[in-house]
Amino acid sequence: MSKFAKSNFDKHTPVAVIYSFSKKQLFTQLFIAITISVLLTTNSAKASGMESGAPLSLNQAIQLGLQNDPWLKGNEHSQTKVESMAISAGQLPDPKVSLGLANIGADSFDFGQEPMTQLKVGVSQMIPRGKSLSLSREKLNTFAKQYPYQREDRKAQLAVKISQLWLSAYQEQESIRLIEKDRSLFEHLVDVAEASYSSVKGKTRQQDLIRAQLELTRLEDRLTMLNQNLEANLKQLSEFISNYYVDQYTENYADVSVSDIYLSNKLPSIELHYKDLYTKNSDNDTGKLFELFMKHPAVNALSMRIKAEELGVELAEQKYKPAWGLSTSYGYRADGDNNMSRADLFSVGVTFDLPIFTKNRQDQDLKAAVSSLDSIETQKWQLLRKLMSSYETQKTQLTRLNQRQQLYTNQLLPQMNEQAEASLTAYTNDDGDFAEVVRARIAELNAQIDALKINVSIQKTIIKLNYLFMNDASEIAASTLEITNDQQ
Repeated sequence: MSKFAKSNFDKHTPVAVIYSFSKKQLFTQLFIAITISVLLTTNSAKASGMESGAPLSLNQAIQLGLQNDPWLKGNEHSQTKVESMAISAGQLPDPKVSLGLANIGADSFDFGQEPMTQLKVGVSQMIPRGKSLSLSREKLNTFAKQYPYQREDRKAQLAVKISQLWLSAYQEQESIRLIEKDRSLFEHLVDVAEASYSSVKGKTRQQDLIRAQLELTRLEDRLTMLNQNLEANLKQLSEFISNYYVDQYTENYADVSVSDIYLSNKLPSIELHYKDLYTKNSDNDTGKLFELFMKHPAVNALSMRIKAEELGVELAEQKYKPAWGLSTSYGYRADGDNNMSRADLFSVGVTFDLPIFTKNRQDQDLKAAVSSLDSIETQKWQLLRKLMSSYETQKTQLTRLNQRQQLYTNQLLPQMNEQAEASLTAYTNDDGDFAEVVRARIAELNAQIDALKINVSIQKTIIKLNYLFMNDASEIAASTLEITNDQQ
C-alpha cells in the first residue's frame, strides 16, 4: 500500500478478496468513506475553533488595526504642536527693558556732580511688519487643519491594507479546505489503483498507479505551499492588529494573541459605493469624477497645505513693509550741590527700517514662497491623476472579474463536475481510463480554487474602488452580508 494512503480495509485482508468486489461496490464504499472523512474533518475543525476562540472577521481585523495604530496618535501630537506654534506666532515680541547710568563725571564718579548725570530706565517694543503676526498665526492654523484629513486617509489606507491581507489569508485558508476535502478522494483512488494493479484480474497499469501517487504527492506539496503563504499573510496581518508596544502610547488597546489568529470561513460581500459609475455604458463624466476625488481626504489635506502656502506668499509680501519700534525712557537726576532741584527727563522715540534694497532679500523670499506654493499644487494634480488612473484600472478589472465569475458559476464549474462524474462512471463500468478519472478530479479542484480566487479578487477590487470615493474609512470594507465558500 502507498505510504500516503489511509485505507479503510483491514491490513490482513488479501488483495484478491478486495478485488472480488465489483468496481461499483468498491466506489460506493469509497464515497461513503470520503463523506464520513469530510464530516469528521469539519467537526474537528469546528471543535478546534471553539477551543481557540471566535474566528477573526474582516471588520474585526479593521477595527483592531485602527485601535492599535501608533501613527494616528503621533499625527495628533503633530497637530497639537503646530496649533501651539500658531498661538505663539501671533503674539508681539517681548518688550525690552534697559537700565543705565548716563553722563556721570569721570573725575569723581559723583552722581550729583554734573547736571546731566541721570539714572535711566527705558522700555522698547518692536512691532512686526504689516500683518505679519495675524498671517503667521493663520498660516499655522491652516497648516494644522491638514492633520485630521491625514488621519482619515491613514485610516482608509489601513482598512485597504488590512483587507488585502485578510482576504489573501482567507483565500489560502479556503484553498486548503478545498484540497483537504478532496485529498481523501485521491487517497482512496490510490488504494483502488493499488488493489487493481495487485490483482490478476485488474486492468490498472503501473503508470496509472504512479500517476495516482504522483497527484497525491503534488497535493501534499500544494498544501505545504498554501500553509506557508497563509502563515506569512497572518504574520503580516499581526503588524496591524497586535498589541505589541501599544501600551507605550495609549491605555485603550485590544488584547490580541497573534499565535491564536484564525479567520472566519465566510467571505464578506463588500458593498460597492457609487454603483452608477460602473453601470453606465458610456464613459463617465470627468467632471463628476473630479468632484468626487476633490472630496478625498488625501486631496483635502493637500488643499489645506495649499491654503497655508498661499498665506505664506502674503506673509512674504509683508517683508516689503517696514518694521516699527517704539521706545520710551525715564531719566532720574539728583539735586545740585546748592540743593537746587533738577527736573527728571522723559524720552520717547520711534524706529523703523527701510526695505529699499529688496533684490537679494525680499524678492528672493517672495520667489521662494511662490515656488513652494506651486510645488504643492503640482502634488495635488499629480494625486488627482493617480486617483483617476487607479479608478480606470480597478473599474476595468472589476468588469472582467465579474464576467469570469459569471462564466465559472454558470458554465465552467457545472461542466467540470459533469466531466468528473462522467469519467468516474465510465471507469466503474469498465469503459474508461483511470488516468482520465484523476485528471478530471484535478481539473475540477483547480476550477474550484480558481473560482475562489476570482471571488476574493472581486472583493479586493471593490475595496480599492471604495477607497477612491470614501467618505468614512469605516465604510470601505463594510459588508452587506457574508457568504460561505460553499455558497460561492
